Amino acid sequence: MIVAGIGCRQNCHADEIVRLVEAALAQASAPRAALTALAAPAFKADAEAPREAAAALGLPLLLIGDADLRSAEPRAVTKSAAALRATGLASVAESAALAAAGAGATLLLPRITGRGVTCALAEGAAP
Repeated sequence: MIVAGIGCRQNCHADEIVRLVEAALAQASAPRAALTALAAPAFKADAEAPREAAAALGLPLLLIGDADLRSAEPRAVTKSAAALRATGLASVAESAALAAAGAGATLLLPRITGRGVTCALAEGAAP
């Protein structure tokens, strides 16, 4: 099971998220069929772009709560001072992916960046 975790700015567009998720899968040489969910922080629950991107990808959108993000954050490899200032998390995309992929999940691809969007892939055991 592979989960794409995302972080995005307020004004990001769904097509940018989709494009970056597809680029992440290509960089990781991961099959599209293995992607099981798109994960975003719960503080983005009101943002349209993650919902629209999940729908375009045919995936469920998992909104990850603050406690789960913070629990996963020590396993993240990317540390962004800008993300930390803006969200209180040093790696939103990696933390979301790791939390959504479950206990014992590992990063398949550390955070990559696009236009107003970040994406990371985590792999976990199938539920």
